[in-house]
Amino acid sequence: MKKLFMGILILLSQISFAEEEAKELPPLDPAYMGVHGMALFTQGSSIYASHMPLYHKPHDVQLLYKLDNKNLALLQTIRDGDLITIKPQPFNLQRLMRGEKMVLNVDLYSGHFERDGMLVYENIPMTFDKKLYVRRLDDIEPSSNKQAYDVVSLRQNYKLYIHRISQAPSYDHIIGIDIEAGCLNRFNTSSPVPKRSELQYKFLNCGTMKPLYFETKDFVKH
Repeated sequence: MKKLFMGILILLSQISFAEEEAKELPPLDPAYMGVHGMALFTQGSSIYASHMPLYHKPHDVQLLYKLDNKNLALLQTIRDGDLITIKPQPFNLQRLMRGEKMVLNVDLYSGHFERDGMLVYENIPMTFDKKLYVRRLDDIEPSSNKQAYDVVSLRQNYKLYIHRISQAPSYDHIIGIDIEAGCLNRFNTSSPVPKRSELQYKFLNCGTMKPLYFETKDFVKH
């Protein structure tokens, strides 16, 4: 009986702490309200969404989310596409930066939604289930031939390598690797914005490799 009483006290204190923590969140920054395009890709039966960042608000954030999906046709569409992007309804990106679970209605495109992509699905709901990675582009390194990648583990031995975008010129790059050997996440390249083929060569000996996303046009010097 005593153990049961103590267990109830601990549970109530945890609930109280969680409520207090939720109350202490600062208000959302309205500067992050906007249309936040994302690239979609799959690994196994799971779908992932990567925010397509820019250097300025409200888009100056690298962000990766796992989606909760039960639509097999949608999974197949994304799996079979070279580049699949979505244009969600306007929302405040800080909600995902904080790790919220939320449902957004999106338009899904084959190709880049702002560059002649073809509309495949219109106004469909997508559930953003779990935040896997977030990095703001507010204090970034100068452009150079030295490249750095952050590593996100999706399951045993399977990892995503995400390029840490630097000042312009730079690039956004995500590559999936089924690790079979040691894999470098820092290396030099022939230029600050190397060709995709050169980057893939750098990961050649890591294991089974799957290029997922590569973008340079949004990170050129103006």
